[in-house]
Amino acid sequence: MAEKRTDKNNRDHKDKRIPIAVKILAGAFLLVILCAAGYVIYMQANYYRIEDHTALETENNAKQRLKTDTPYTAVTYNIGFGAYGPDYSFFMDTGEMEDGTLTAGKYGKAVSRESAETNVKGAAEELKVLEVDFMLLQEVDVDADRSYHMNQLEQLKEEFPDYGNVFANNFHSAYLLYPFSDPHGAVDAGLLSFSRYHIETAERRSYPVDNSFITKFTDLDRCFAVMRLPVEGGRELVLINSHMSAYDEGGLIRAKQLELLNSVMEEEYQAGNYVIVGGDFNHALGEEAAEGFPSEQKFPAWVAVLTQEDIADGITIMRAENELDVPTCRGADIPYKKGVNFTTVVDGFLVSDNVKATAENIDTDFGYSDHNPVLLKFELLQE
Repeated sequence: MAEKRTDKNNRDHKDKRIPIAVKILAGAFLLVILCAAGYVIYMQANYYRIEDHTALETENNAKQRLKTDTPYTAVTYNIGFGAYGPDYSFFMDTGEMEDGTLTAGKYGKAVSRESAETNVKGAAEELKVLEVDFMLLQEVDVDADRSYHMNQLEQLKEEFPDYGNVFANNFHSAYLLYPFSDPHGAVDAGLLSFSRYHIETAERRSYPVDNSFITKFTDLDRCFAVMRLPVEGGRELVLINSHMSAYDEGGLIRAKQLELLNSVMEEEYQAGNYVIVGGDFNHALGEEAAEGFPSEQKFPAWVAVLTQEDIADGITIMRAENELDVPTCRGADIPYKKGVNFTTVVDGFLVSDNVKATAENIDTDFGYSDHNPVLLKFELLQE
C-alpha cells in the first residue's frame, strides 16, 4: 500500500513539473518577442532621412581660383571605414565559387581599432603620393562602433591640412545588432571632399533609397555632395562626390539614383558649367570591366552594369587607360587573394564634354580597402 502511495506521489510531482516547464518556456518565448519588438521600435524611432538640398560648410576654404586650359588632378577613393585589409570579409557580402560553394563575409566591424587606424593611415599615404588638387573620399567614419569610434574625418583633415574640405553625412544608423557574433553597431559616416581651390558653395543632395523594412536601416541616407568652384570667365566647375547604393540586387534603386544624378549633370552642362562626378558608383563601368578580370568566383548578382547609353547627353564615362589591367573593387565575401576574388571597376569619373580628361586606376592591390583609387587628369576647356 505504501509503494502505491509513493508511485502516485511521484506521478503527481512529475505532473506539477510539466506545467512549470511549459510556463518557463512560454515566458522565455514571450520575453524574446518583447525584446525583438522593442528593438524594432527602437530602430524605427531612430530612423530619419536628412533633408534634401542641405547646405554644406567648407572648412579651411582656399582662395585660389580655377583657370581654363590648365592641368588639374583629382582622385576618388572609397576607404571602406578602415576595415578592409586583405584578410577582411564583410557580413553583408555573399558570393559563390566556380565549384558552387557559397561564400559569406564574417565581420560586422573592423577586426580591431589598430587595424582600422593602420588602414586609414595607409590610404592617406597612398593619396599623398598622388599629390592631387582634389580628393573625393567615401565611407569616412565620424563616430561608429564598426571602427571603434575613431574620428576618421578629423584624422584625415589632420593628414591634409593644406586643403579645404567638405563633409556630407550619408550614413547615420541606430545600433544594428547584427551579425550576432560581431554586431555592426551604430554608425555616423559620410563623404569627405578635399580641394586646393576655392569652393563657392556646397550642397548635399539626397539619393532615393530602398524603403523596405529591413534594407532602409542598412542603406540609410545615400547622397552626393555638389560643390561649386568659380572658374575664370564666369562659369563654374560643378564637382560632385557620389556614393550609390551597394546591396541592391538588379540595380533597381541605383537606376533611380542614376536618374537623379543624370538630371543634375545635364542641367549644369546645359547651363554652360563644367561637370565632374567622382565616386563609388556601385555599377561596373562597362561590360568589359564587369567581366574582364580573372576570378575563381561566379559573376555576382549585385553587379549592375553602367554603359555610356545610361548617361546624360554631354557627359562621358571616363574609362581608365589601364581599366582592364587594374580593377577598383573586390568582392568582400572572402579574404582577398589575387585571381580568386571577383573583381571589377565600380569607381571612377564622369565628365562633361567641355572637360578634357584621362583616367588611371591606381593599383594598391587592395592593401588598405576593398577599393583602389582612381586618378583623373583634366583641363577645363575655354570654348
